Amino acid sequence: MNNYEDRLEEIGITIPDPPEPAGAYIPARRAGNLVFCSGQGPMQEGEVLHRGKVGSDLSVEEGYEAARVAAINCLAEIKSEVGSLNKIDRIVKVRGFVSSAPGFNKQPDVVNGASEVLEEIFGENGKHARAALGVSELPLNIPVEVEMVVSLD
Repeated sequence: MNNYEDRLEEIGITIPDPPEPAGAYIPARRAGNLVFCSGQGPMQEGEVLHRGKVGSDLSVEEGYEAARVAAINCLAEIKSEVGSLNKIDRIVKVRGFVSSAPGFNKQPDVVNGASEVLEEIFGENGKHARAALGVSELPLNIPVEVEMVVSLD
């Protein structure tokens, strides 16, 4: 059995209580051995970590940090759905949406914040297929939204 819960403790990452949905949807849905997590933003302790567009209001580094927090929030929703992150076999797919200033084209650098924290936690099983997309606006003026699909043991 995987021991990702212990790995989180080793690297000093705490999985928060899952954020409340911001609309008429469910945060995570299990279908067979897959769990689909709805898009999550950079919420910490009920507050938005950063607001604005990457490339004008925020730096790539701030966007990276926001993507990292959003990915951890996805894990919180997945854990709430299945009970333990140790049940995860691998991260299958990540989609990152970056609220981008005109002309900004470093969305992959921003979404690396999500990808790299997943690899840090899950090792080889954290490597995943991915899309890093630039968008003109995101809800609540958040800079990044991350969604993911995981497979279970």
